Amino acid sequence: MSKLAEFRQLEKHLAEQIQALEALKGDAGLKVEIEFETKLRALLAKYGYSLKDIVNLLDPQAGRRAPATAQKAGSRKARQVKVYKNPHTGEVIETKGGNHKGIKEWKAEHGSDTVESWLTK
Repeated sequence: MSKLAEFRQLEKHLAEQIQALEALKGDAGLKVEIEFETKLRALLAKYGYSLKDIVNLLDPQAGRRAPATAQKAGSRKARQVKVYKNPHTGEVIETKGGNHKGIKEWKAEHGSDTVESWLTK
């Protein structure tokens, strides 16, 4: 893409974003949220509290909970071992995934459906 075309494209996107911003400025819901946040921050400053203090006050267990992503880490089910036996050669291959070199060679030679029919476990 030429520099001029890139410039015009970015200019167009900027104009669209400015238009969206102007539409949001007139939104009554946004004005209410801004007013609430302003008053809340003023109240917190008046009493010397931070947002973290308020969260701890309202939900004391929040700091002790493990993050949702940490709970799921390592909880993935282990893959099953698949055992393929080539009826032509008697060769047996055990694998947990479909990326095994021998399985790929068999599939290239005999076809995927045929090799999958050799699955014993």
